[in-house]
Amino acid sequence: MSALKDRITGDMKAAMKGGDKARLGVIRLILAATKQIEVDERIELDDARVLSVLDKMVKQRRDSITQYENAGRTELADQEKFEIGIIQEYLPEQLDETEIAALIDEAIKATGASSMKDMGKLMGMLKPKLQGRADMGAVSAQIKQKLSG
Repeated sequence: MSALKDRITGDMKAAMKGGDKARLGVIRLILAATKQIEVDERIELDDARVLSVLDKMVKQRRDSITQYENAGRTELADQEKFEIGIIQEYLPEQLDETEIAALIDEAIKATGASSMKDMGKLMGMLKPKLQGRADMGAVSAQIKQKLSG
């Protein structure tokens, strides 16, 4: 079992004992998402795969926030923001724009990337370093800007 999953399970028990229903609900969503993959693929997730699940959950919530805010449903957007806050507790510390830009420049230099055809090579090199630490959609946009600029 992954150390990260152990930590999440421990936090679920603490939330149950502490009567923190809102936090408990989000933690149960996380555990359900990881369990679903384990059952579907008949595997036990390692920390890297759990991070990937958490990353996907954050991305889904960011998309929902945009849709809810556009529809004027601030209470639903606030709930999604709350859930992101809990999920991010299990993700590594987020990188700032400068750190991300430096990693992109480093990858471009290392791969010799010069055009959009090299995008896959760059993302392949960057994803392990940025997984759970940056919005990969924003990273992709930065790479496109650097390669076309």
